[in-house]
Amino acid sequence: MIRFYFHPTPNPAKISLFLEEAGLPYEVIPIDTSKGQQHDAAFRKINPNGKVPAIVDTEGPGGKEARVFDSSAILLYLADKTGKFLGAPEDRPELLSWLFFIASGLGPFSGQAVHFQFAAPQGLDYARNRYRREAERHYQVVEDHLSGRKFLVGNSYTIADMSLWGWIDRASRVLKGDDDPLAAYPNIKTWFDAVEARPAVARARAVGTDHAFKQERDEEAMRALFPSNYPAVA
Repeated sequence: MIRFYFHPTPNPAKISLFLEEAGLPYEVIPIDTSKGQQHDAAFRKINPNGKVPAIVDTEGPGGKEARVFDSSAILLYLADKTGKFLGAPEDRPELLSWLFFIASGLGPFSGQAVHFQFAAPQGLDYARNRYRREAERHYQVVEDHLSGRKFLVGNSYTIADMSLWGWIDRASRVLKGDDDPLAAYPNIKTWFDAVEARPAVARARAVGTDHAFKQERDEEAMRALFPSNYPAVA
């Protein structure tokens, strides 16, 4: 059984998609990040970095319980565990390259673009421009790569596609103000529409919808989500 620590944000969404695609049995454990539950001591034992997603595999290597945190690590772990969505063996170098491109580039810059366009105070135009333009640059890298391709890596649907889907699904927030955020990226749009048509996507979107996560961005939420912006409490 996989215990899946979840909040409805892009990185956990990738894991929802894998679990639904692979048909693995799992239990959703909501972590309400706007209430600060990611900072609880019990969760920090699972992810010392205090972020979602994280999983605990009760049937890990050697039959022992195993924790895994960080969405890319979880995708690789589950793909290796099941033998699914890894692509052909000869595609492994390319798979790792794109997976970590998303983990270290497109994902973080997209996240910061969202933060500075929606959550940061006014007067930070340089930061807004910096992260928005870098997000657009990363989108263009993917757009160029997908020319003439159905999948991000090789000739089959892999965890690289799942990882990319988690962030491209939030294009309307990353590229704030664009009526059609993927209009400038037709190859990404074609690829995204094909992933969206997979039955597992609808099931992945339903994960966690039975839980009422906090929506208000009040003082409690801001301190929980962005603790480094506030002085440490003695």
